[in-house]
Amino acid sequence: MDTAAGGREAEGSVHPAADAAAEVPAVADAPAAADVSAAAGVDVRTLALGAASGTVPLARDFTRSLLYDWGWLPAASADARAAAEDVLLVVSELVTNACLHADGPELLRVVRRAKVLRLEVADRGAGQPAPRTPHRSGRPGGHGMFIVQRLCLDWGIERSPGEPGKTVWAELAAPA
Repeated sequence: MDTAAGGREAEGSVHPAADAAAEVPAVADAPAAADVSAAAGVDVRTLALGAASGTVPLARDFTRSLLYDWGWLPAASADARAAAEDVLLVVSELVTNACLHADGPELLRVVRRAKVLRLEVADRGAGQPAPRTPHRSGRPGGHGMFIVQRLCLDWGIERSPGEPGKTVWAELAAPA
């Protein structure tokens, strides 16, 4: 279902990488886990954030290290550098929203495909993220989902029936 804000909400939907990512356990001593599915051309990395402090910088650092692993950083051009910075900004906005409006994020999942990078932030909140309308660029605060909407190819919310919380996801084009 499309939300009034431009994102999509899917109740009980599962994206193609969810089955592979569901097998990745969150281990207390090793909050980051990976499931690399080369045959499917999908690379899934997960960072458990539940009880971590400094979650926004932690999520950005985790994502930045992935961008280095995948050769997106250091960027070869200004456009590639801007694409990598957009990824880090969207991670910051999604995690910050979970901190401010949903009792904190549970995990960050980054799914890399050939042409699309999908960022997912799971939380236990019942809220409905949406860009504030009308958007007032001169006022502080309230810009997070507007930024996500402007920078991403698509974004939305997934909920599992009968379970608390949601996953807010956003997809960006992979740097060329």
